[in-house]
Amino acid sequence: MKKKHLSIEEIIADLPAIREACVSLRETLLANLVMIGEIPAPTFSEEARVKFLLQRFSECGLTSTSSDECGNGLGMISGKDRERNILLLAHADTVFSERRDHTVSVHANHIHGPGIADNSLGLAVLATLPTLLDKLGLELDSGLVLMAAARGLGRGDLEGIRFFLDNNKIPITAGICVEGVQLGRLSYASAGMLRGEITCRVPEEYDWIRRGTTGAILVVNEVINRILGIPLPRKPQTSIVLGSLEAGAGFNIIPTEATLRFEVRSESADIVRQIASDLDDIIEDVISQTGADVSLDIIARREPAGLAIGHPLVKQTREIMSALDLRPHITPSISELSALIVHGIPAITLGITEGERLHEQRETVLLEPMFTGLAQLVAVLLAIDGGFCDESE
Repeated sequence: MKKKHLSIEEIIADLPAIREACVSLRETLLANLVMIGEIPAPTFSEEARVKFLLQRFSECGLTSTSSDECGNGLGMISGKDRERNILLLAHADTVFSERRDHTVSVHANHIHGPGIADNSLGLAVLATLPTLLDKLGLELDSGLVLMAAARGLGRGDLEGIRFFLDNNKIPITAGICVEGVQLGRLSYASAGMLRGEITCRVPEEYDWIRRGTTGAILVVNEVINRILGIPLPRKPQTSIVLGSLEAGAGFNIIPTEATLRFEVRSESADIVRQIASDLDDIIEDVISQTGADVSLDIIARREPAGLAIGHPLVKQTREIMSALDLRPHITPSISELSALIVHGIPAITLGITEGERLHEQRETVLLEPMFTGLAQLVAVLLAIDGGFCDESE
């Protein structure tokens, strides 16, 4: 593994040896995963996790580690070519609050705990990668920027990666976003997206009898019924996800406020804009009919964009996956990948292992597939480093 790879075929031929090296670091990877997983990191409160990751980078011999004003954690492995750098990142935050029990349970074939798949495993891969590259005897020509991206989820709206890209002075050749699950995931494009909250408030002096309703829940229910009536095309693929509804305090207390969280996704920017206009019309109509105070708060937007399926980065990644008997699950992304695309950086998102119960207390990842996921990641790094993923001039 200490030789310079001259072709993608040589990288693929070395995949069994790469995976064997990954298996040999099982205890290191699992230790990193457990320690990271037991550190709460809700969005805007990722400091403890980032601090731990930077300590692990230093223990691995990285001399260039830092955090920035946005809370991102960064570790740099210098390469021979200062004009080529690969950004490898994983978002540091999870959907779970500090109040949740973050105990991680390790079993023979799996690990479970809140946020273990999304995205403690992604960070554990970053923490383990310097040791793995050393184990393989690999010195990349490209520099490697390892990044724990802060403030990625929900209202964070990718603030960490956006801040980094807006202020970074290092030339970035390509990027890889690491997600814990699912193994076989391959994202190389960003979907159009609109994420927001609709809040319904009714005043205490509300005329319940004349308006024919008994609280904010029924008002927001009318909004939901109208949303469900929005026609959605099959092509381009479009969906409206009603993610959560918060309202009420008890059996016999009329709720005066309710909040609906939703997300619109589409391959078409025009359709996202049309649905946004439909939502405005729905809210105005519900206000006129109910007299309630209904407001729309847009939290995040994304424009559809990305690489072509024939881009060398996509083609070589698919070839590597095929060699590992992985069937690519091609899906658009609305996470950090979309920020890289906006900045014109060729990038993909990869999953490391198989998992289940995502965003539940017993969120679970399987152990054995992790090593195939790690081998996949190393092979893609080598392909980018060798110039095999560069788009021809």
